Amino acid sequence: MKDIFQKVAELQRDGKTFALVTIISALDSTPRTLGSRMIVYPDSSIEGTIGGGALEKRVVSDAVRLLEEGKSKRFAYDLGTEGKDIPLGMICGGKVEVLIESFCGNMKIFIFGAGHVGKKLAELCSAIQLPYWIIDNRKEFAREGLFPDTVGVLHTEYHESFSKLPIDEYSYLIIVTHGHEYDGVCLEAALTTKACYIGMIGSKNKVRTLLESLSKKGVNVKDRRIYAPIGLHLGDSSPEQISISILAEILKIETEGSGRHLRESIED
Repeated sequence: MKDIFQKVAELQRDGKTFALVTIISALDSTPRTLGSRMIVYPDSSIEGTIGGGALEKRVVSDAVRLLEEGKSKRFAYDLGTEGKDIPLGMICGGKVEVLIESFCGNMKIFIFGAGHVGKKLAELCSAIQLPYWIIDNRKEFAREGLFPDTVGVLHTEYHESFSKLPIDEYSYLIIVTHGHEYDGVCLEAALTTKACYIGMIGSKNKVRTLLESLSKKGVNVKDRRIYAPIGLHLGDSSPEQISISILAEILKIETEGSGRHLRESIED
């Protein structure tokens, strides 16, 4: 396995959910020593080890539970059958303390469309260090060289891209393709994911027409995750300001900010 800290950095960059387990105390006879580490994923799979056996099995179970709760915690385990710590019934007889740190998925941005707005969005994501993916069905647009800071560039048909992307409940999907038909394809597919935000560019008339069309197909267009037309109203239609308005909307939702003028806090 590669250096565990390198792996943790990669997982954080990609917005993955995982727990980092570290042995912070090891007394008497124990399977592994102080500082041993292990990564635990929500499905109970692991990378690294803290010694295997009953101890590791119990720690994995505790780590998965903490991930579900979004918490970090220290645990003390007794490798014997008695004691005030959590008894594991092992013959080692030692004692182990572990720190389980939960890293719940960070927000991730998926940009469907690498045109003018998509490129500006990528630049803004890079500037504020948000992990983002670029997806486009045009080979000349979906090139990694154009997006040096992206987590990934995917060149494929839009309807095929969703099964290839790590979209979860921390994901923000931005639909800014080069054609209305592709926007509709992306929106319909996006609604089948766990994404917390699905934004689609377009005029009011375009959005209304597209939503009506999808509704006739049985798609739930009343889903509150849909933000269309996308973005906050800033009064400008340039790619730069459209991109700013989109990310402003996303950050407002993510941070649960009010979006009001800060000077109003002085006037209250």
